[in-house]
Amino acid sequence: MEKNALRFLTVSLAVLLLFHGVDKIVNGIGSIEEMLEKLKIPYAQYIAYGVYIGEVLAPLMLVFNHFIRIALILISINMLVAIVLAHGTTLLTLSKHGAWSIETPMLYLVVSVTLFLLYTHKKIL
Repeated sequence: MEKNALRFLTVSLAVLLLFHGVDKIVNGIGSIEEMLEKLKIPYAQYIAYGVYIGEVLAPLMLVFNHFIRIALILISINMLVAIVLAHGTTLLTLSKHGAWSIETPMLYLVVSVTLFLLYTHKKIL
């Protein structure tokens, strides 16, 4: 039962992140490049491609049950970068509906870190 619940949460995280990855595949990563260039990060046009690792490759690794802990680390790093780049100026603000402005990316981050800790501790699957 515990394995099924853990697997369900893992696949759910993967599928939800894949929607973001598909959006990047369809619409490109120009906005990410712009954010990196605005911060004067060298090689921004190449670093921006890392989003495909965190939002396409890593979720697929979870869906197909391969290198799960590595995939969870990649997703966690991806979410940390997303929080800093896209929400860095709004970390301590609320949305117009009263929710924390970084609620969704923070949820992805917390779930990926929690799953990593569970998979590390239990050696499940």
